[in-house]
Amino acid sequence: MFAVLKTGGKQYKVQAGDVLRVELLNANAGDKVQFNEILMVGGDKLTVGAPLVAGAAVVADVIDNIKADKVITFHKRRRKHSSQRTRGHRQKLTLLRVSEVLASGADKSGVKEAVGTAVARRVAHNAAAAPAAEAPAKPKRAAKKAAEAQE
Repeated sequence: MFAVLKTGGKQYKVQAGDVLRVELLNANAGDKVQFNEILMVGGDKLTVGAPLVAGAAVVADVIDNIKADKVITFHKRRRKHSSQRTRGHRQKLTLLRVSEVLASGADKSGVKEAVGTAVARRVAHNAAAAPAAEAPAKPKRAAKKAAEAQE
């Protein structure tokens, strides 16, 4: 049985036992994560989602968080005022081993959903901003006048 899942803006065709390198997830080594964005499930019967397959999931174990090979970009501008610039980048990745492909029953598995670090940061930021937005802030001038009036 195989599945096509979507994560980090990419699509992967996986089956049980595969090892994947995906964009960094908000999970530590040894955690179990579940991918719910399944585009297609195949095996005895092929199921194609429109756009996603309802109830399908892929469960994977996190092996490690790693960095990819270094990518070096070199810019050289000729003619007048020659300048050169070298930049390097190492993408952060999560190494996964797919343990099972679920064609149905994803909501009952009890495994936490795999979310990227950008999504996790956005959720944490919105959760922290919500309580601050509820408490109205007094302007400084009004607080100062109130203190003078009490004296």
